[in-house]
Formats: sequence, C-alpha cells, structure tokens
Amino acid sequence: MSDRCVYGGVVENSVYVAEDGRGRGVGVRLLEQLIASTEAAGIWTIQTGIFPENQVSVRVHERVGFEVVGRRKRLGKLNGEWRDVLLLERRSVRVN
Repeated sequence: MSDRCVYGGVVENSVYVAEDGRGRGVGVRLLEQLIASTEAAGIWTIQTGIFPENQVSVRVHERVGFEVVGRRKRLGKLNGEWRDVLLLERRSVRVN
C-alpha cells in the first residue's frame, strides 16, 4: 500500500474474474488463497476499493471477512464520470 514503514503489513488487492468464470466461486477461491498467503507472510490488513454499484464484488469480499469501512467520494473516474469508491478491509485474526 505504501513504502512508509508505518504501513508495513497492509496491502491492497484487486480481483477480477472473467465473465465465463463468474457465479462459480472463482472469486471466493481467489480471495481465500490471497488471505492464506498474506497471513503466512505476516500481513495484517488487506484493503480494496470497489464501486458501490458492484454489489456482487462487495458480497464476495464480505463472504471471506472483508467489511465496508468507508466511502471515498468522487475518487475514481470511469468513462469521464467521477465515481465514489467503497473502502473494504479484512483484518487478520492474528494481529499483534
């Protein structure tokens, strides 16, 4: 997420599933593997940004333990239009 040492242990993720793989649990399996690998590496927080309209992605992330912690207004521009972005985080259960 940042080179600053105060953010050590925090990473950002993006998961994209091809259209023909949607609805088959691919996103959940990818996120589960990401969580396992980051936990093994000592990462304590994974964060992601998702457009609010993408409720499928929000639900997939929530299913594996992410929670919405905020809304960043007019953060991303898509097709020339400013868009809000939901900030989701998953915290490790092994935070020291």
